[in-house]
Amino acid sequence: MAVSKSDDLPPHVKLIQMGRGFVVARIVYAAAKLGLADQLAPGPKSAAELAESMHVHAPSLHRLMRTLANLGILTERTEQRFALTELGEALKTGAAGSARSSVIFSGSPSSQRGWDNVVYSIETGKPGFEKAHGETFFDYLGHHPEDASLFSEMMVGIHSQEPAAVAAAYDFSVFETIIDVGGATGNMLAAVLSHHARPRGILFDRPHVVTDAPTLLDAKGVSDRVTIEAGDFFKSVPTGADAYILSHIIHDWDEDQCLTILGNVRKAMNPACRLLLVEMVLPLGDTPHPGKMLDMTMLVSMGGQERTEVEYGSLLTKAGFRLTRVVPTSSAASIVEAVVA
Repeated sequence: MAVSKSDDLPPHVKLIQMGRGFVVARIVYAAAKLGLADQLAPGPKSAAELAESMHVHAPSLHRLMRTLANLGILTERTEQRFALTELGEALKTGAAGSARSSVIFSGSPSSQRGWDNVVYSIETGKPGFEKAHGETFFDYLGHHPEDASLFSEMMVGIHSQEPAAVAAAYDFSVFETIIDVGGATGNMLAAVLSHHARPRGILFDRPHVVTDAPTLLDAKGVSDRVTIEAGDFFKSVPTGADAYILSHIIHDWDEDQCLTILGNVRKAMNPACRLLLVEMVLPLGDTPHPGKMLDMTMLVSMGGQERTEVEYGSLLTKAGFRLTRVVPTSSAASIVEAVVA
């Protein structure tokens, strides 16, 4: 009997599948957490061959591997040996896109506890993560450096297509100095400088966040053009730039916090400066967009939100800016350009 296409399924079946999507997420998390792709990197192996070195129950590992084959992450060969597919290769440690780090961070107990409070977030408008942990998302990362590194790697992976797209969509060559405010390990700044030979950069973020930045900037070949400054954008922002990039920063915070950040940036800017917000600007109506799903993550994890162009314009006006244009890119993100009003 032929398998029904998703569009052919009755509404109740579609809803049940959506509601049980967490099962797939937990299975992939288990594979990532156990480092299964790394174990299979040398070649096909059976669960019996892997169980002792992985410290797991062999029959249960076989069942996991069989399920992963059903998902297309592994493929079953002879004698119950399994090999990585192209999808499985992407789950290896250090593979392009940082999928393993992303899956581990998203599926970790600390992240899931936030989502346990999703109804609370909708009832109150407050982050479920903070209710679960008794502290904000970013304060939690400050106290958990391993999770902070995973989060930075996840951001690089999730937004892997954006930096090159942003660098190509906007003429950064008109600037002498660009400050990447809240730029983490410098992935966006490195892409911009690699694409445009003229500017120099300043990478600005909290001390524990920029720890991994030198390695990335060196690997991208731009370390000699970047100065790293540690600080807190809720207190102040470095002066002396022609452009200030905030890449996926404003969506992290509630409106009052956004106005504080933008106010500090405005104080640091001269009248000729440009403010460039790299964000997923939401389309109106039913138009599908990944930002509409990300918006719920912002609510539950951080208390932030994604916005439409009109909503960005309103926020910027309150902060003393004037939105001049929204520049689309070949990725899901756009560049919201603004000047001091």
